[in-house]
Amino acid sequence: MRTAGLILVAIIVGILAYAAGQPDDFRVERRITVDAPPQVVYSLINDYRAWVVWSPWERKDPHMQRAYGGAASGVGAVYEWSGNADVGAGRMEISQSVPDSKVAVDLHFTAPFEAHNTVEFVLTPRGERTTVTWAMFGPSPYLAKLMGLFVSMDEMVGRDFESGLAALKVAAESRR
Repeated sequence: MRTAGLILVAIIVGILAYAAGQPDDFRVERRITVDAPPQVVYSLINDYRAWVVWSPWERKDPHMQRAYGGAASGVGAVYEWSGNADVGAGRMEISQSVPDSKVAVDLHFTAPFEAHNTVEFVLTPRGERTTVTWAMFGPSPYLAKLMGLFVSMDEMVGRDFESGLAALKVAAESRR
């Protein structure tokens, strides 16, 4: 019995030590090519009110509470939300907006856990098409490293990014 207890403790210590050795930050990134010029795609990203058309989290909680503040779009635009367990709660503020090229967002989750990350949308023109790269990155504190041993942040968030990019593609292509 004592040997089994020591083995269990050794396994737990090993898992905790392994988690501590994981990277101190993370990055999730997905991309898609859209049959629309960058200005059309940019208009759907740079204005939070347009996100209801393509954001994957809008479909996960259609009853989500939303509040808009700051600028109407671009730098200083603020979006706050509170929803079910699938979407949580938090605040986003556009921190950088380069017309038809890039939108950067400061993202602050308050639920289901506290986190501060950066989101970037980079638009690369390809003739009349646009490649959209959606990335989220930030620090990976110890608890996130430990959770990451069991749940892949890249897979979990990446699926939402893929869904959102597919919806963004449909929305942009219908407006060209």
